[in-house]
Amino acid sequence: MTEPMLDLTIIIPSYNTRDLLRNCIQSIYQHTNGITFEIICVDDNSPDRSADMVAESFPDVILVRNTVNEFYARNNNRGMSMSRARYACLLNSDTKLIGNAFEALVRFMDEHPEAATCGPKLLNPDGSIQHCIRRFAGVSTFVLQSLNWHKLFPNSRLTDRYYTTQFDYSKAQQVESVGTTAYMVRRSTWEQAGMLDERFRWFMADLAYNYMLTRKGYKIFYTPCAEIIHYGSQTVNQKALTALREQCKSFIEFNEAYDYFGKGRFTKALVRFGVRARYCTKVFGYCFGSDKRVIKGPGAPRKEIAAQSALATESRARGANRKEATRASLSQSGPDVKSVPSQ
Repeated sequence: MTEPMLDLTIIIPSYNTRDLLRNCIQSIYQHTNGITFEIICVDDNSPDRSADMVAESFPDVILVRNTVNEFYARNNNRGMSMSRARYACLLNSDTKLIGNAFEALVRFMDEHPEAATCGPKLLNPDGSIQHCIRRFAGVSTFVLQSLNWHKLFPNSRLTDRYYTTQFDYSKAQQVESVGTTAYMVRRSTWEQAGMLDERFRWFMADLAYNYMLTRKGYKIFYTPCAEIIHYGSQTVNQKALTALREQCKSFIEFNEAYDYFGKGRFTKALVRFGVRARYCTKVFGYCFGSDKRVIKGPGAPRKEIAAQSALATESRARGANRKEATRASLSQSGPDVKSVPSQ
Protein backbone atom coordinates (compact mmCIF):
# COMPACT_ATOMS: atom_id res chain seq x y z
CA MET A 1 0.00 0.00 0.00
CA THR A 2 1.32 3.48 -0.90
CA GLU A 3 2.34 5.52 2.12
CA PRO A 4 0.26 8.73 2.50
CA MET A 5 2.07 11.93 1.57
CA LEU A 6 3.27 14.19 4.39
CA ASP A 7 2.10 17.78 4.65
CA LEU A 8 5.54 19.40 4.73
CA THR A 9 9.25 18.79 4.20
CA ILE A 10 11.44 21.32 6.00
CA ILE A 11 14.77 21.63 4.18
CA ILE A 12 17.65 23.19 6.11
CA PRO A 13 20.92 23.69 4.21
CA SER A 14 23.67 24.33 6.73
CA TYR A 15 27.31 25.32 6.73
CA ASN A 16 29.26 25.86 9.93
CA THR A 17 26.34 27.22 11.98
CA ARG A 18 26.08 24.43 14.54
CA ASP A 19 24.69 26.44 17.45
CA LEU A 20 22.17 28.35 15.35
CA LEU A 21 21.19 25.12 13.61
CA ARG A 22 20.54 23.46 16.98
CA ASN A 23 18.29 26.34 18.04
CA CYS A 24 16.47 26.23 14.70
CA ILE A 25 15.67 22.51 14.87
CA GLN A 26 14.72 22.69 18.54
CA SER A 27 12.25 25.48 17.79
CA ILE A 28 10.66 23.41 14.99
CA TYR A 29 10.02 20.46 17.27
CA GLN A 30 8.88 22.74 20.10
CA HIS A 31 6.30 24.71 18.12
CA THR A 32 5.13 22.58 15.19
CA ASN A 33 1.93 20.60 15.62
CA GLY A 34 -1.25 19.87 13.68
CA ILE A 35 0.61 18.79 10.51
CA THR A 36 2.75 15.85 9.44
CA PHE A 37 6.30 16.84 8.56
CA GLU A 38 9.87 15.71 8.06
CA ILE A 39 13.13 17.63 8.41
CA ILE A 40 15.96 17.20 5.91
CA CYS A 41 19.23 18.83 6.94
CA VAL A 42 21.86 19.09 4.20
CA ASP A 43 25.22 19.73 5.84
CA ASP A 44 27.68 21.28 3.40
CA ASN A 45 30.83 19.64 4.77
CA SER A 46 30.91 21.86 7.87
CA PRO A 47 34.17 21.79 9.86
CA ASP A 48 32.36 22.62 13.14
CA ARG A 49 30.79 19.14 13.53
CA SER A 50 27.31 20.41 12.70
CA ALA A 51 26.42 17.08 11.11
CA ASP A 52 27.52 15.11 14.18
CA MET A 53 25.44 17.39 16.38
CA VAL A 54 22.34 16.74 14.27
CA ALA A 55 22.94 12.98 14.25
CA GLU A 56 23.42 12.86 18.02
CA SER A 57 20.80 15.37 19.17
CA PHE A 58 18.06 14.94 16.53
CA PRO A 59 17.96 11.31 15.35
CA ASP A 60 14.63 11.83 13.55
CA VAL A 61 16.14 14.40 11.19
CA ILE A 62 17.13 13.05 7.77
CA LEU A 63 20.77 14.08 7.52
CA VAL A 64 22.68 14.51 4.27
CA ARG A 65 26.44 14.79 4.74
CA ASN A 66 28.18 16.46 1.80
CA THR A 67 31.85 15.55 1.40
CA VAL A 68 32.52 18.76 -0.57
CA ASN A 69 30.80 22.14 -0.67
CA GLU A 70 27.70 21.94 -2.88
CA PHE A 71 26.36 25.37 -1.86
CA TYR A 72 22.91 26.79 -1.22
CA ALA A 73 20.92 26.21 -4.43
CA ARG A 74 22.07 22.64 -5.01
CA ASN A 75 21.54 21.70 -1.35
CA ASN A 76 17.96 22.96 -1.41
CA ASN A 77 17.31 21.13 -4.67
CA ARG A 78 18.63 17.94 -3.10
CA GLY A 79 16.13 18.34 -0.30
CA MET A 80 13.22 18.94 -2.68
CA SER A 81 14.16 15.88 -4.73
CA MET A 82 14.05 13.79 -1.51
CA SER A 83 10.78 15.29 -0.24
CA ARG A 84 7.83 13.03 0.60
CA ALA A 85 5.42 15.93 1.17
CA ARG A 86 2.87 18.14 -0.54
CA TYR A 87 4.92 21.23 0.28
CA ALA A 88 8.56 22.01 0.97
CA CYS A 89 9.87 24.89 3.05
CA LEU A 90 13.39 26.09 2.32
CA LEU A 91 14.59 27.26 5.73
CA ASN A 92 17.84 28.98 6.64
CA SER A 93 19.71 27.51 9.60
CA ASP A 94 19.92 30.95 11.27
CA THR A 95 16.18 31.12 11.91
CA LYS A 96 13.99 30.39 14.91
CA LEU A 97 10.28 29.64 15.19
CA ILE A 98 8.34 31.51 17.86
CA GLY A 99 4.98 29.92 17.13
CA ASN A 100 3.29 27.25 15.05
CA ALA A 101 4.46 28.92 11.84
CA PHE A 102 4.49 25.85 9.61
CA GLU A 103 0.93 24.80 10.38
CA ALA A 104 -0.16 28.36 9.49
CA LEU A 105 1.81 28.32 6.22
CA VAL A 106 0.44 24.93 5.18
CA ARG A 107 -3.09 26.19 5.91
CA PHE A 108 -2.44 29.35 3.88
CA MET A 109 -1.27 27.32 0.87
CA ASP A 110 -4.25 24.95 1.19
CA GLU A 111 -6.62 27.93 1.25
CA HIS A 112 -4.89 29.66 -1.69
CA PRO A 113 -4.44 27.08 -4.46
CA GLU A 114 -3.36 29.87 -6.82
CA ALA A 115 -0.20 30.41 -4.73
CA ALA A 116 2.86 28.68 -6.15
CA THR A 117 5.02 29.82 -3.26
CA CYS A 118 4.74 31.99 -0.18
CA GLY A 119 6.92 33.54 2.48
CA PRO A 120 6.10 34.52 6.09
CA LYS A 121 6.81 37.66 8.08
CA LEU A 122 10.47 37.71 9.08
CA LEU A 123 11.51 39.40 12.29
CA ASN A 124 14.85 40.76 13.40
CA PRO A 125 16.07 39.46 16.77
CA ASP A 126 14.75 42.63 18.45
CA GLY A 127 11.25 41.99 17.08
CA SER A 128 11.32 44.60 14.31
CA ILE A 129 10.21 43.63 10.80
CA GLN A 130 12.94 42.39 8.48
CA HIS A 131 12.29 43.52 4.93
CA CYS A 132 12.10 40.39 2.75
CA ILE A 133 10.03 41.69 -0.18
CA ARG A 134 11.66 42.99 -3.36
CA ARG A 135 10.41 44.34 -6.67
CA PHE A 136 12.11 43.65 -9.95
CA ALA A 137 14.17 46.76 -10.61
CA GLY A 138 14.77 48.72 -13.81
CA VAL A 139 18.13 50.03 -15.03
CA SER A 140 17.63 53.50 -13.52
CA THR A 141 16.94 52.04 -10.07
CA PHE A 142 19.97 49.78 -10.41
CA VAL A 143 22.27 52.69 -11.32
CA LEU A 144 21.13 54.68 -8.29
CA GLN A 145 21.49 51.63 -6.07
CA SER A 146 25.07 51.23 -7.35
CA LEU A 147 25.69 54.77 -6.13
CA ASN A 148 24.32 53.85 -2.66
CA TRP A 149 21.24 56.01 -3.16
CA HIS A 150 19.37 53.83 -0.64
CA LYS A 151 21.84 54.88 2.08
CA LEU A 152 21.78 58.56 1.22
CA PHE A 153 18.00 58.74 0.82
CA PRO A 154 16.48 55.71 2.61
CA ASN A 155 12.91 57.07 2.44
CA SER A 156 12.88 58.15 -1.20
CA ARG A 157 10.45 56.73 -3.77
CA LEU A 158 13.37 55.46 -5.84
CA THR A 159 14.65 53.44 -2.90
CA ASP A 160 11.17 52.04 -2.36
CA ARG A 161 10.98 50.79 -5.96
CA TYR A 162 13.40 47.97 -5.17
CA TYR A 163 13.51 47.62 -1.38
CA THR A 164 9.73 48.15 -0.94
CA THR A 165 10.39 50.13 2.24
CA GLN A 166 6.72 51.22 2.36
CA PHE A 167 5.38 47.67 2.01
CA ASP A 168 2.43 46.79 4.25
CA TYR A 169 3.68 43.75 6.18
CA SER A 170 0.36 43.40 8.01
CA LYS A 171 -1.53 42.21 4.91
CA ALA A 172 -1.29 39.02 2.84
CA GLN A 173 -0.75 39.91 -0.81
CA GLN A 174 0.79 38.83 -4.08
CA VAL A 175 4.37 40.07 -4.52
CA GLU A 176 7.07 39.98 -7.20
CA SER A 177 9.81 38.45 -5.05
CA VAL A 178 10.14 37.18 -1.50
CA GLY A 179 13.38 35.95 0.06
CA THR A 180 14.02 32.24 0.47
CA THR A 181 14.92 32.50 4.17
CA ALA A 182 11.69 30.65 4.93
CA TYR A 183 10.10 29.85 1.59
CA MET A 184 7.14 27.54 1.11
CA VAL A 185 6.95 25.83 -2.30
CA ARG A 186 4.09 23.73 -3.65
CA ARG A 187 5.16 20.32 -4.99
CA SER A 188 3.52 20.98 -8.37
CA THR A 189 5.57 24.20 -8.60
CA TRP A 190 8.99 22.57 -8.38
CA GLU A 191 7.89 19.53 -10.40
CA GLN A 192 6.47 21.57 -13.29
CA ALA A 193 8.39 24.87 -13.26
CA GLY A 194 11.68 23.52 -11.92
CA MET A 195 13.93 24.01 -8.92
CA LEU A 196 16.52 26.64 -7.99
CA ASP A 197 19.05 27.64 -10.64
CA GLU A 198 22.29 25.98 -9.53
CA ARG A 199 24.42 28.47 -11.42
CA PHE A 200 23.91 30.74 -8.42
CA ARG A 201 25.63 29.08 -5.50
CA TRP A 202 24.81 31.57 -2.71
CA PHE A 203 23.47 34.85 -4.00
CA MET A 204 20.69 35.60 -6.50
CA ALA A 205 19.20 32.09 -6.26
CA ASP A 206 16.07 33.53 -4.64
CA LEU A 207 15.61 36.44 -7.07
CA ALA A 208 16.32 34.17 -10.05
CA TYR A 209 13.73 31.63 -8.91
CA ASN A 210 11.06 34.24 -8.25
CA TYR A 211 11.81 35.93 -11.57
CA MET A 212 11.56 32.63 -13.44
CA LEU A 213 8.26 31.77 -11.77
CA THR A 214 6.82 35.21 -12.50
CA ARG A 215 7.77 35.02 -16.16
CA LYS A 216 6.00 31.64 -16.37
CA GLY A 217 2.82 33.06 -14.82
CA TYR A 218 3.11 31.57 -11.31
CA LYS A 219 1.94 33.61 -8.31
CA ILE A 220 4.13 34.41 -5.31
CA PHE A 221 2.62 35.53 -2.03
CA TYR A 222 3.67 37.14 1.21
CA THR A 223 1.63 36.25 4.29
CA PRO A 224 1.86 37.56 7.87
CA CYS A 225 0.00 34.49 9.19
CA ALA A 226 3.37 33.14 10.39
CA GLU A 227 6.33 34.89 12.02
CA ILE A 228 9.91 33.60 12.09
CA ILE A 229 13.00 35.21 13.60
CA HIS A 230 15.95 35.51 11.21
CA TYR A 231 19.37 36.28 12.66
CA GLY A 232 20.64 37.08 9.18
CA SER A 233 23.56 36.07 6.94
CA GLN A 234 25.36 34.00 9.55
CA THR A 235 26.91 31.76 6.88
CA VAL A 236 28.05 34.38 4.37
CA ASN A 237 29.46 36.62 7.11
CA GLN A 238 32.01 33.93 7.99
CA LYS A 239 33.95 34.71 4.80
CA ALA A 240 32.80 38.22 4.00
CA LEU A 241 35.29 39.14 1.27
CA THR A 242 34.71 35.83 -0.52
CA ALA A 243 30.96 36.39 -0.20
CA LEU A 244 31.23 39.90 -1.66
CA ARG A 245 33.10 38.54 -4.68
CA GLU A 246 30.47 35.82 -5.10
CA GLN A 247 27.70 38.40 -4.81
CA CYS A 248 29.27 40.52 -7.56
CA LYS A 249 29.82 37.53 -9.85
CA SER A 250 26.29 36.19 -9.27
CA PHE A 251 24.57 39.49 -10.04
CA ILE A 252 26.42 39.80 -13.34
CA GLU A 253 25.65 36.17 -14.25
CA PHE A 254 21.99 36.63 -13.32
CA ASN A 255 21.66 39.66 -15.60
CA GLU A 256 23.44 37.86 -18.44
CA ALA A 257 21.40 34.65 -18.11
CA TYR A 258 17.95 36.17 -17.65
CA ASP A 259 18.32 39.45 -19.62
CA TYR A 260 17.09 41.05 -16.41
CA PHE A 261 17.87 44.64 -17.42
CA GLY A 262 17.54 44.01 -21.15
CA LYS A 263 19.24 42.18 -24.00
CA GLY A 264 21.29 45.09 -25.35
CA ARG A 265 25.09 44.88 -25.26
CA PHE A 266 25.44 48.43 -23.97
CA THR A 267 22.97 47.77 -21.15
CA LYS A 268 24.79 44.62 -20.09
CA ALA A 269 28.14 46.41 -20.19
CA LEU A 270 26.68 49.20 -18.04
CA VAL A 271 25.41 46.63 -15.53
CA ARG A 272 28.78 44.90 -15.36
CA PHE A 273 30.46 48.24 -14.70
CA GLY A 274 27.91 49.23 -12.05
CA VAL A 275 28.08 45.90 -10.21
CA ARG A 276 31.88 45.96 -10.12
CA ALA A 277 31.91 49.57 -8.97
CA ARG A 278 29.55 48.74 -6.14
CA TYR A 279 31.65 45.72 -5.26
CA CYS A 280 34.68 48.00 -4.85
CA THR A 281 32.76 50.32 -2.53
CA LYS A 282 31.58 47.35 -0.46
CA VAL A 283 35.12 46.01 -0.11
CA PHE A 284 36.31 49.48 0.90
CA GLY A 285 33.52 49.70 3.46
CA TYR A 286 34.38 46.27 4.83
CA CYS A 287 38.10 47.04 5.16
CA PHE A 288 37.70 50.45 6.75
CA GLY A 289 34.23 50.36 8.32
CA SER A 290 33.08 48.91 11.63
CA ASP A 291 30.16 46.87 10.27
CA LYS A 292 31.64 43.71 8.72
CA ARG A 293 28.35 42.14 7.63
CA VAL A 294 27.75 41.33 3.99
CA ILE A 295 24.02 42.14 3.92
CA LYS A 296 22.98 45.26 5.80
CA GLY A 297 20.43 47.01 3.61
CA PRO A 298 17.08 48.55 4.61
CA GLY A 299 15.21 46.37 7.10
CA ALA A 300 18.24 44.38 8.27
CA PRO A 301 18.92 44.35 12.03
CA ARG A 302 21.16 47.09 13.35
CA LYS A 303 24.76 46.07 13.87
CA GLU A 304 24.45 46.26 17.66
CA ILE A 305 21.29 44.12 17.73
CA ALA A 306 22.88 41.48 15.49
CA ALA A 307 25.97 41.35 17.71
CA GLN A 308 23.90 41.00 20.91
CA SER A 309 21.85 38.20 19.37
CA ALA A 310 24.98 36.31 18.31
CA LEU A 311 26.38 36.53 21.82
CA ALA A 312 23.12 35.31 23.34
CA THR A 313 23.02 32.38 20.94
CA GLU A 314 26.63 31.44 21.71
CA SER A 315 25.90 31.58 25.45
CA ARG A 316 22.93 29.21 25.12
CA ALA A 317 24.94 26.90 22.92
CA ARG A 318 27.83 26.56 25.37
CA GLY A 319 25.58 24.73 27.82
CA ALA A 320 24.35 22.39 25.09
CA ASN A 321 27.92 21.75 23.94
CA ARG A 322 28.95 20.76 27.48
CA LYS A 323 26.11 18.19 27.53
CA GLU A 324 27.28 16.84 24.18
CA ALA A 325 30.84 16.49 25.42
CA THR A 326 29.64 14.62 28.51
CA ARG A 327 27.60 12.16 26.42
CA ALA A 328 30.51 11.62 24.05
CA SER A 329 32.88 10.83 26.91
CA LEU A 330 30.51 8.23 28.33
CA SER A 331 29.81 6.33 25.14
CA GLN A 332 30.66 6.22 21.47
CA SER A 333 27.81 6.85 19.10
CA GLY A 334 26.65 4.05 16.82
CA PRO A 335 25.95 4.31 13.11
CA ASP A 336 23.49 7.02 12.09
CA VAL A 337 20.72 5.23 10.28
CA LYS A 338 19.19 8.55 9.17
CA SER A 339 22.37 9.85 7.51
CA VAL A 340 22.48 10.01 3.72
CA PRO A 341 25.92 10.35 2.09
CA SER A 342 26.30 12.98 -0.59
CA GLN A 343 26.50 11.65 -4.10
